[in-house]
Amino acid sequence: MANNSDKPVVLVTGASAGIGDAIVRYFARNGWNIVAVARRQDRLDKLVADMKGVADVATVVADVTATDAPQRAVDAAMERFGRLDCLVNNAGAGKWAPPAETDDATIDEVIDTSLKAPFRFGREALRVMKPGSSIINIGSVFGMLGGLDGGIYCAAKAGMIGMMQAFACQYGAAGIRSNVVAPGVIRTEMTDAAWDAEPFRRINHELTPCDREGTVEDVAATVFFLASKEGSYINGQTIALDGGWSTTKYMTPEALLAERSPPLS
Repeated sequence: MANNSDKPVVLVTGASAGIGDAIVRYFARNGWNIVAVARRQDRLDKLVADMKGVADVATVVADVTATDAPQRAVDAAMERFGRLDCLVNNAGAGKWAPPAETDDATIDEVIDTSLKAPFRFGREALRVMKPGSSIINIGSVFGMLGGLDGGIYCAAKAGMIGMMQAFACQYGAAGIRSNVVAPGVIRTEMTDAAWDAEPFRRINHELTPCDREGTVEDVAATVFFLASKEGSYINGQTIALDGGWSTTKYMTPEALLAERSPPLS
């Protein structure tokens, strides 16, 4: 039976860790109810326990690439809360390799997770969304420009931008907005192992004008702004959340004075 609360409802995929977990917690602290979709039951159980007394959280254990996952998630929102105000397509596949070394299995995995699933979740959400709702996709600055070894990852994230623009054009007049938040490299479980490696530091930290790391809380705050009434005239946009990495030619003094390294093998 639906709990027809006045609270708005957000559905977040990949909700049990990293950026998705931060988004859930940010929305919960700001008065939203949650539908959390992830593959790991134990992580979802912990999220529910942590949010007790803060927000009502419905969980759906699913791989976003499963054919029934979008309908199950949207049905959970309607059955529990009777509404869906925001979809955050956060789940993605971070597989990197040069195009010439990318096999079909990797292509299929990245496209299915980072492009096909967001499209299908968006299609299902549109079935129940009302004016004032929004779809927010978590992309990447590497969907806006190429990166070494980016291959199919860059292609999928660029496709997400095109998908978002089509949704924004088609449904903006109905009061349903679509946007992309495109983070630079954010420290999560996925990136932690490489964070302090010399090549990683040079490519990312030494080329970023803002003298600090981007955080999952930065992403969550931007997503929340886009979902809020304060962001209600933003539609069809890709917001790079990268400290200026993608739009400047900044280099730290150390990088400017460094000698060119031999090509990476």
